[in-house]
Amino acid sequence: MLRTADFDYDLPAALIAQHPAEKRDGSRLMVVHRAEKRIEHRCFKDIPGLLHSGDLLVLNNSRVMPARLRALKTSTGGNVEVLLLEELEENEWWVMLKPGKRVRAGTELQLLDKKSQPTSFQAHVLDKSAEGHYRLKFTGPAAIKDVISKLGEMPLPPYIRRSEGADSIDEERYQTVFAQPSGSVAAPTAGLHFTEELLQDIRKRGIQTVPVTLHVGLGTFAPVKAETLDEHHMHEERNFVSEESAFAINKAKKEHRRVIAVGTTSLRVLESAASLEGVITTGAARTKLFVHPPHEFKIVDALLTNFHLPRPTLLMLVSAFAAPGKIEGRDLIMQAYAEAIRERYRFFSYGDAMLIL
Repeated sequence: MLRTADFDYDLPAALIAQHPAEKRDGSRLMVVHRAEKRIEHRCFKDIPGLLHSGDLLVLNNSRVMPARLRALKTSTGGNVEVLLLEELEENEWWVMLKPGKRVRAGTELQLLDKKSQPTSFQAHVLDKSAEGHYRLKFTGPAAIKDVISKLGEMPLPPYIRRSEGADSIDEERYQTVFAQPSGSVAAPTAGLHFTEELLQDIRKRGIQTVPVTLHVGLGTFAPVKAETLDEHHMHEERNFVSEESAFAINKAKKEHRRVIAVGTTSLRVLESAASLEGVITTGAARTKLFVHPPHEFKIVDALLTNFHLPRPTLLMLVSAFAAPGKIEGRDLIMQAYAEAIRERYRFFSYGDAMLIL
């Protein structure tokens, strides 16, 4: 039985990518061939040549919200950071507050703009969940979701350090070129490598692309704290598969064409939406699917992903995909990670990529 500690590793701080590559497709690409247990090193712009005519690329088209807001406690003037997580109804949201230990139900907050000036928006703390999230009711001249682009900042991961929050390049770069419906609090990072030109090249080669949606929550990147995988309770995320995308995916599977998930989030949508017979169902849903070794996959034949933090569910998912139905995939992935460290690949959101075939 694999334990959480089996997915730990040491990463030199110098390999944590703080800034994006000069170009979206300028990253390096490690290709892991599962059947031969072979690793090769390529550039991301080589990816069209690694795909086959008839392949189907599945892209997570969720848009990252500028979800980090600044506020003051009206009673004390203390600074509070508000991170929007999920809208429950208009102007009512689950959020994270920092610092939040002394925040109680009934606390009133005054929202600030990007220049730290008071705005006409307030927030009232309604209650707190067992997970430590707060339910806030916003009031003001408009719905908060309609003005967050003017008030909020991109919610960069904590390992990306900026002196004054996200800068102008982050506002453009921490978003895929195919992003549409807003709802994520973190980017589906495997998609960050693609340019419009690269996607056009891929489509010209007879490779189809279809969107699905999974709104990424902070739990995606959180390390597993339980000692064993069976003890971990997966976070829940909202997802959606359109009738057009489901039809294309089911057709590809019927015709024995490869379905390639761009990112672990796309994979979770596909495997969550699959019936026992391996048919994709349509519509909006919520998933708590925790993929870890051993796991059998119904839909996905290849996976494009970034290099992940130690001990998160994402690393466990990738290990499961490296050897479906077995636990040996963990050894192959840890071997690949060790080589990535030796070859000085960049890790995490703005890092390099891995293609598992």
